[in-house]
Formats: sequence, C-alpha cells, structure tokens
Amino acid sequence: MNGFIIPCRGYTPQLGNDCWIAPNATLVGDLICGDQCSFWFNAVVRGDVNSIRMGNKVNIQDGAVIHCTYEKAATTIGNNVSIGHNALVHGCTIHDNVLIGMGAIVMDNCIIEEGSIIAAGAIVTEGTHVKAGSLYAGIPAKFKKEVDEALRKGEIERIANNYVKYSGWFK
Repeated sequence: MNGFIIPCRGYTPQLGNDCWIAPNATLVGDLICGDQCSFWFNAVVRGDVNSIRMGNKVNIQDGAVIHCTYEKAATTIGNNVSIGHNALVHGCTIHDNVLIGMGAIVMDNCIIEEGSIIAAGAIVTEGTHVKAGSLYAGIPAKFKKEVDEALRKGEIERIANNYVKYSGWFK
C-alpha cells in the first residue's frame, strides 16, 4: 500500500481487502472502508473530526475530498460509489450505486439515495434529500430527471467497475 495513512485521536484508517492508495493520497483517522476501494492521486479522506464509513468498490478520484463536521455530521458512503475528480463530500450519507460527478459538492446532512447521480459541478446544499434514482444538477442542485436503466448501467455501474480495473494496473 502507498499513500499517507495518518492516525489521529487514537484512530488509524482501516482498509478492506484489495484496496489501492495512490502514493500521494492521504487517509486520516476514523476511516473504515470495505474491499476493492481505491483512493486516487491527491485524494484526501479526513476522518479527524468525525467518522467516515465506506462500503465496497468505492473510488475516490483524483483531488476529491471526503470530510465531516466535528460532533455533528459523520460521512457514510455505500457500495459501488464513484466520487469524481475534485468533488467534495462533507458530512453526508451516500447510499449504494451512486455517482458523484466531477467537481460536485455535497454538503452536511444530505442524503443521496440509491441509484442516483449528482452531475458534474452540482452543489447539493445542506440537508437536501435526493430520492432514489434521481439525477440532480445545477447550483443549487435540483432534480432534473429519473435515472433510467441505461444511464445506471452506462454510468454508475460502468465507472465503479472500471475503477476496480484501473486500480489493478497499479497493484
């Protein structure tokens, strides 16, 4: 394993099987993730002020930041989730099979239900509840349409599976 794995406040990041960490990714504190997760170049996952829990096959792409709010908002990420390049995910809950687009921001106390897509550059404001199978876009992010099967397979599933493959190139 590469990357910077930094204990904080008595917690050391715990990783599942077959995970990959880029040499300059940083994982801090109270982080527990499942199997086949990947943390890409310049990604930062900071479990210093609260807990971060991630399922299996989660990819945190280049420059993305995962954080939380002290004593208020932990971060939970389900299975088969892709967090796009330079996205910010902060103190929220993301269910299974979700795509957070490049440069998107998801704020405290948001819930992103299963099978949803947050478009690139979207800002999901604090406390927003994205219903299952929804595509949200814009600033602030609003419902645009339902995620159909083609979009789900063509984007959400494809990207999650590809990042497992890509990480294998570095192992």
